[in-house]
Amino acid sequence: MTMKNVDEVADNYGGLSRIVLEYSLLMKKLVDEAKKPGFSESSWAPLAALIEVERFERVGNFKEVMNWRDYVSFLTKWATSSEWECSFKRITEKGNLVFLELEERSKAGDFRSVVNSVSVYEFSPANKLQHLDIYLQMELPQGVSLPF
Repeated sequence: MTMKNVDEVADNYGGLSRIVLEYSLLMKKLVDEAKKPGFSESSWAPLAALIEVERFERVGNFKEVMNWRDYVSFLTKWATSSEWECSFKRITEKGNLVFLELEERSKAGDFRSVVNSVSVYEFSPANKLQHLDIYLQMELPQGVSLPF
C-alpha cells in the first residue's frame, strides 16, 4: 500500500471524511506550533471548532476515557514535548462514523514510535465530533517475544 500525506488526499474527500482529514491536518499544525512560546490550552480552539465539546469523549489506546477538557490538557502536555507526523492509509465513512487508518510516527525525547492506527470518529447530528476511539498496532519491544 502506497501511503501519502494527509494534505495530498484531503481534497479528494467530502462530508464527514473531509472533517476527519481536517482534524488530522489541524492536529499536525498545532503539534508543530506547540513548541513556540505562548502555546497553551487555548491554542486548541481551531480543533475545538470541530468538536461537540460538551458531549465529547475520547477512549485512548490504554482504554483511558477523557472528556474535552481532559483531552486538551493531555494534548497540551504531549504536543509541547513531542514531535508527530502521519501518513494516510485509508478512510471509510458509514453513517455518522468515519474510520481513519494512518501510520503515525512520534518522538518524545529519546523515545521513537511508529504505529499503525485506526481511529473511529463518531459525529453528532450537527456534524461535530462527539466520540473518538483509538486503536494502535505496533512492533514488540526489542527483547520481548510472544508467549507462544
